[in-house]
Amino acid sequence: MTADRELLTNARIDRSLSTFALCMMGCALVLSLSSCDKGKPAPQAPLVEVVDVVQKDVPVYVEWVGSVEGSVNATIRAQVSGYLMKQNYREGDFVKKGKALFEIDPRTFQAALDQAEGNLANAQAQWDTAKANLKRIRPLAEKKALSQRDLDNAVGQELSAAAAVQSAKAAVDKARLDLDFTKITSPIDGVAGLAQAQIGNLVGPNSTTPLTTVATVDPIKVYIPLSEQQYLWHVEKQKQNKNRTVTPELFLSDGSLYPHKGQFALADNQIDPKTGTIKVAALFPNPGNILRPGLFARVRAHVETKQGALLVPQRSVSEIQGRYQVAVVGSDNKIDIRTVKAAERVDTLWVIDEGLKPGERVVSEGVQKVRPGMTVRIKTAGPEQKKPEEAKPAGAPTGAPAKSEEQPAAAPRKR
Repeated sequence: MTADRELLTNARIDRSLSTFALCMMGCALVLSLSSCDKGKPAPQAPLVEVVDVVQKDVPVYVEWVGSVEGSVNATIRAQVSGYLMKQNYREGDFVKKGKALFEIDPRTFQAALDQAEGNLANAQAQWDTAKANLKRIRPLAEKKALSQRDLDNAVGQELSAAAAVQSAKAAVDKARLDLDFTKITSPIDGVAGLAQAQIGNLVGPNSTTPLTTVATVDPIKVYIPLSEQQYLWHVEKQKQNKNRTVTPELFLSDGSLYPHKGQFALADNQIDPKTGTIKVAALFPNPGNILRPGLFARVRAHVETKQGALLVPQRSVSEIQGRYQVAVVGSDNKIDIRTVKAAERVDTLWVIDEGLKPGERVVSEGVQKVRPGMTVRIKTAGPEQKKPEEAKPAGAPTGAPAKSEEQPAAAPRKR
């Protein structure tokens, strides 16, 4: 028993010593970590790139996507029924007004004309006879040699014969017109389209498919959709300056600038309630008939010059729930997150209407790292970011910036 008690006592002493040793090791570890933390240097302020707010005059351009159509588009249909015998033009060629495009078998219509002319000759003969009878009867009736009834009958026969001649003449004109319609001519000067009917087809005025189309393409017409806001803004500008002329430019689908400038010609008489836009047409010279109906192109117009506009890089502007913000760096290198009113885009820059002053500095790189009141280290951006060329509207998609006359803004102005 005594030996067992000694063994138990020794085990308890060993456990106590182990516990004490572990506590001492933990304290040493805590002291070691505390001494390491005291020696660790404080984190540096984030490094950001800043640029100065630029002030200069900015040309404002508006751009639309337009569809090209002929200034006059004629749909060619047959006006009489018959079998198509000839096609007298080459598809895609320029044709003059009056050019015979197709011919319908004329034999039926020639026979109808001959018959009408025969009926006219018969009616004319009867009228001549009636006039001769009246000429003989009238003096006899005046001498009471014939009754008044005989005179009335002679007058009636002469009038009836005259009416028959007039009706026969109309029938001849109608038959001659139908015969002329067998030659289907172009009503305008223009480029003729593909033939939709083949030789030997039975065609007529009730055919659902036209024979072809002819479009006048010089000048050519470009339709563009103007929003209600844009339309009202331009109307107000025109009231303020009646001598103001807006000259549209045309960019083709390959990105090239069309060498001839156009002019706005007309506007539709109503707003489309489905799209909220009004259709406006611009006319462009088209020597050589290079442009054809159906092309899609971009139309750009210089609408105004914004004097003393303030510009910052587009990457400096953050959009949060429809509100635009920039990070302004003060003289003490502290960050001020400021709400601004963004307007047109200018190359890689953005026009700011409200919220900034000339000469202030804004963060252009590292916007995600800064918070209000934070102190930052700064570096200045290169001068190449401060060379605006032209303005394009706020809300335009970011893409390849317009750098010259050949590369326009990418979206319409929002007013």
